Amino acid sequence: MTQTIRLGISTCPNDTFAFHGLLTRAVDWRGLDFTVELLDIQELNDRLRAGRFDVAKASFHAALHLADDYVVLPSGSALGFGVGPLLLAAQPDTHPGRPDQLTLLPGRDTTAALLFHLFHPDSTRVEHVVFSEIMPRLQAGTADFGACIHEGRFTWQQQGLFLVEDMGTRWEEATGSPLPLGGIVASRRLAAETLASVQRVIHDSLQFALADRTAALPTMRRHAQEFEDAVLMQHVDLYVNEWTLDVGDVGRRALAELSSRAGAAGIGLGDRLEVFAGSR
Repeated sequence: MTQTIRLGISTCPNDTFAFHGLLTRAVDWRGLDFTVELLDIQELNDRLRAGRFDVAKASFHAALHLADDYVVLPSGSALGFGVGPLLLAAQPDTHPGRPDQLTLLPGRDTTAALLFHLFHPDSTRVEHVVFSEIMPRLQAGTADFGACIHEGRFTWQQQGLFLVEDMGTRWEEATGSPLPLGGIVASRRLAAETLASVQRVIHDSLQFALADRTAALPTMRRHAQEFEDAVLMQHVDLYVNEWTLDVGDVGRRALAELSSRAGAAGIGLGDRLEVFAGSR
């Protein structure tokens, strides 16, 4: 009997690029049957907590809380240098520091939220909203600051907003490690051979996309917040790298660093994430 895998991925271009081959069945599903949902990253985090997915993209902040039940797959992570969320402001030359100021974050379990709390603890009021609401709210003047992720990283200047800091750069300077944003996690209830098959399908899908990068554009456009092909490919260039194919030892050390700093700050459980090792 064919095993059904409930898969969740985000609508951001690096995921729709990486999973284009899987979504279109251009790669072999290796005897599995995938049912796929594409959702906002915080929705994915919430549904993982509720046990709604067998395999899904998760913020590594959320994955720290789920480490007892989920293992990180080697392929599919967003991890690197120069990939961090941007802290933007509605007005120039302003910085978080007063309790009457409001900062918008793209979900309580996102790595952007974790970084903000690490770097700016108790500096402002915080509200969690869908990432696509953040820049419009800043433009409208209904918030002071916002953590910008996804395609907005390339368009914030066109929206008349102002950069407070690149939180990824701050992470890199503090740790010397690439920033682990999110990755593909799989339920520990799945058999090892099933986990290995899922990992191979994801790896195959990534290799398929990398072999003909523009072939994935129709899939990316269907779900993107920004529709200019150049912006979509900028996103891929930034977030899809050697650690997306295989998180490797560098990625494992970065995950350990994230866990350690979150635990020291009293944020999350301080669990150590395990990367699945049975795929080779």
